[in-house]
Amino acid sequence: MFLREVKRQNRNGTRVSYLQLVHNDWDPAARAARTKILYSFGRTDQVDTAAIERLIVSLSRLLDPAAALKATAGSDLSLLGSRPLGGTDVLDGLWRRLGIDTVLNRLLAKRRGSAPFERVLFGLVANRALAPSSKLAAADWISNDVHIDGLPETSDDVCYRAMDWLHDVREHLEREVFAQVANLLNLEVDLLFFDTTSTYFELEDPDTPVDRDEHGQVVAGRDGKDGQDGQDGTDDEQSAAGFRTYGKSKDSRDDLPQIVIGMAVTREGIPVRVWCWPGNTADSKLIRQVRDDMRDWTLSKIVWVADRGFSSQANRRYLRRGEHTYIIGEKLRSDSPEIKTALSRQGRYTTIGENMRVKEVKVSDSERFVICHNPEAAERDAHIRDQLVAQLDELIAGSDKLPTMKRGELRGKISTKPGLNRYLRLTPGGLLRIDKAKIKTEANLDGKYLLRCSDPHLSATDIALGYKQLLEVERGWRDMKQILDLRPVYHRLEERIRAHVMLCWLALLLIRIAETTTGQTWHHIRRDLDRLHAVTFTGPTGTFRQRTDPTKPQTDLYARLDLSLPKKIIEITPAGR
Repeated sequence: MFLREVKRQNRNGTRVSYLQLVHNDWDPAARAARTKILYSFGRTDQVDTAAIERLIVSLSRLLDPAAALKATAGSDLSLLGSRPLGGTDVLDGLWRRLGIDTVLNRLLAKRRGSAPFERVLFGLVANRALAPSSKLAAADWISNDVHIDGLPETSDDVCYRAMDWLHDVREHLEREVFAQVANLLNLEVDLLFFDTTSTYFELEDPDTPVDRDEHGQVVAGRDGKDGQDGQDGTDDEQSAAGFRTYGKSKDSRDDLPQIVIGMAVTREGIPVRVWCWPGNTADSKLIRQVRDDMRDWTLSKIVWVADRGFSSQANRRYLRRGEHTYIIGEKLRSDSPEIKTALSRQGRYTTIGENMRVKEVKVSDSERFVICHNPEAAERDAHIRDQLVAQLDELIAGSDKLPTMKRGELRGKISTKPGLNRYLRLTPGGLLRIDKAKIKTEANLDGKYLLRCSDPHLSATDIALGYKQLLEVERGWRDMKQILDLRPVYHRLEERIRAHVMLCWLALLLIRIAETTTGQTWHHIRRDLDRLHAVTFTGPTGTFRQRTDPTKPQTDLYARLDLSLPKKIIEITPAGR
């Protein structure tokens, strides 16, 4: 059975052809094959191609997929390869919807002789979100392992030049990207959460100190001086420090040079902006720079939400400038008269959730304190304290009979364990005892944390719930380090390190929008999208690339994100090009 084309010439000289489905039958009498017409499709130029496609699909169901592909593709068509398409296509759709491509291309238009850095930067951002790697490996990933629209290939040199340009335009980019995101997503930027983290580098020696201004930026041609953050809130205008240098590590790696990274996040979990400082920069002064940088972003009234590391008097005074207010965590174990007064005030708690009670205390006209109590956390604190006291009691049992020197050695051993040393008391005679007064004091703090707020209009419930959302920043740090692989950083130049952090911020922005829109984690989104591929075939007439048929989870993801699926035929390249 085969398809036959019959041609003939009309009386007027025109030539026409007809398509017929025919089959050869053997005629035993004539001892020859006779052609039998099974079906006539009519004139070739008038054939219903849609009907033929339906017939082919129907017949293909009788074959296994490999045989069907061989039968329909023909022996001259070869499969060149298959690359993941869904992840990069969705990220590119969000990238364009937020107008990031427009912003970058507009900034590029002001620079002569620029390469297509917008596509390269998107490729690097997609690499952070889908397969984090070094820039050399990212260039290979873009060129050989994934399909990115408008970027068939790139090189590590182009990636580095694109990062250098990104560092030059970072301030303009951050401002315009935030404006686009705020308008499209209708963000409520009344609460702005800020926190810092650090990331270390596997170096033998820190960077050479250079002169820096109060914002940690390099200042050329001036002599540096060792400035420290004073208790009165005044900073030296200039100091000398290397970018990758030793400081208090939040990764418990004080033995390695590091940098400090800050991030501001909205209540929806959308990262607004990131900052980088030398590794020895103290948290206490960072928020003041952040507040100044955000001042010119034409935002409405902002309530800054920050952790206990930013609760100095100078920081609080700085955040109250203008119409801005703050919610800041306070240390319960403090010598501050205000905090002692707030904790000693009597009053009833109001239940605002399953595991949350709040009590407001007003100490002054300008500031309010809110005591938050978690009953489950209180039980956990009490259980841990009972274990510590039991362990301490076992250690000091019989110590009265020890010689004075041996008792001193035991006292020194316990002093190295803060959890135990907290409940140890030394009598005037040098004997070791359990400090029952300290146990009672600590019991009064079980499951509690203290908040300070300068906004007179926020309720105690809003203050407590607003501070609880600070977890969004910590979640952002966790995703940056575990999903986007912020570390290790394969760069030594300060500008490249800052650009690397910018790429991680843009990747976090895209995946957080995808998560908030779909209600799924990026891990599940990426898993489903990676299964949508672009398959490349080649034949005598050229090469073409088409996508695989989407599954229902993939179709649902595109629908929730309000994005169109990629075209069935993505690209066609005729032979000879």
